[in-house]
Amino acid sequence: MTEERSVHFQHRPYDGTSQPFTVGLKPVSEKDWLETDPFLASHLAEKDRLFAERPDDVFRAEPDTKAAQTEVLDLVLDHLKRFHSGTHDVHSSGVRIPAAGRRINHADLPALKTASLMVQEDLVLMRPGENGYRLVAASLCFPSSWSLGQKFGLSMADIHETVPDFNGARMGQMVARLFDNLKPGQLLCRFNWSVYPDEKLYHPGAHHIEVADTARVLASLFLRVERQTLRRLPGSGDILFTIKIHHDPMAALQSHANCSNVASGLSRQLLALSNEQLRYKGLHTSRDALVAALRNVSERLRHSD
Repeated sequence: MTEERSVHFQHRPYDGTSQPFTVGLKPVSEKDWLETDPFLASHLAEKDRLFAERPDDVFRAEPDTKAAQTEVLDLVLDHLKRFHSGTHDVHSSGVRIPAAGRRINHADLPALKTASLMVQEDLVLMRPGENGYRLVAASLCFPSSWSLGQKFGLSMADIHETVPDFNGARMGQMVARLFDNLKPGQLLCRFNWSVYPDEKLYHPGAHHIEVADTARVLASLFLRVERQTLRRLPGSGDILFTIKIHHDPMAALQSHANCSNVASGLSRQLLALSNEQLRYKGLHTSRDALVAALRNVSERLRHSD
């Protein structure tokens, strides 16, 4: 993965451009809906492994979602054909992905699962119900500290029960209004980030960052970025979430062209988190050590200029 490791810091919400525990949705163009990068082959291979080894943990769908799943597949195929012809060869019976050494037939599997095997993103369907939108179908291979088995069928409020400042707060109210008012054709994007102890893609459980060696605190940690998009399906009216995972090794931060500003922005974000937010992100015992390490990086680079 040497070549892949050279691709970092594509999205940097942790530098202060996006605030944690806020909605932070912005319009995005159709051509930028889905992403491909040098990790395409390895991400798809990991999806294959997870579907083979733990299928019920990464894919679930209610029976009456078949039409909505087909809508998703059609959207994905159209998008890949129009904007990703360099990586995906879309034809009448399927998709060929040369970089990943695979050919996918449109009719082989449930439509949402088929679509998920073509792209790096996870795909989640939310449907309006009595208690708000609820999770009715998902191909979720790369969760960030949550389990599809535990959340499947739940409403947005129940899914986010443990998220600080969501239920009963401005963020939860804004999300509910946004879901109700989202129009077909609108395409929105937001980012979320956390610090993780490794670059594993499948992370269904809660994590906690411990700092054993303060001198090497950044050496083995990763900034995990979720790029999320949402859009309303024109036929079913369901809302489709896509979630793309990016991993930025904190050890590589010092080689970033704008390292000092990124490190400073991340330090400010860490310091602004409440105790409840720090605990949710697994950083309540390591925040101060991380901030000190980031400040050392900034100071070292400032003095070397």
